[in-house]
Amino acid sequence: MAIETKCLSCIVCPLSCRLRAEIKDGKILSVSGNSCPRGEMYARNELTAPRRVFTSTVKIKNAFLPLLPVVSDGSLPKGKILDCALFLRSIEVSAPVRAGHVIVPDILGLGVNIVASRSMD
Repeated sequence: MAIETKCLSCIVCPLSCRLRAEIKDGKILSVSGNSCPRGEMYARNELTAPRRVFTSTVKIKNAFLPLLPVVSDGSLPKGKILDCALFLRSIEVSAPVRAGHVIVPDILGLGVNIVASRSMD
């Protein structure tokens, strides 16, 4: 099988390095174009098991706004983001809530918590 080349833009830091990965038979042979080791790690992860930090909102009662912004405290598998969003539609919390408070522990058994990203009285 021929060597396939994939190009990516690194999103780990503000440099946004243009990465080039060479792949053969589904195996990453090399990564180039990165200015730091984090770029190589990003490319390898992105091509094998992409993950994302997730931000959303949940309903909140007794607060001055109807929605509370939330964020994952770690990265989630990219393919599970929609499932997490659908699950959060069923969540409603009551004020007061402090930033960093765990709203959903271990969402969908993925080992990542959903936490409040702002306080609301």
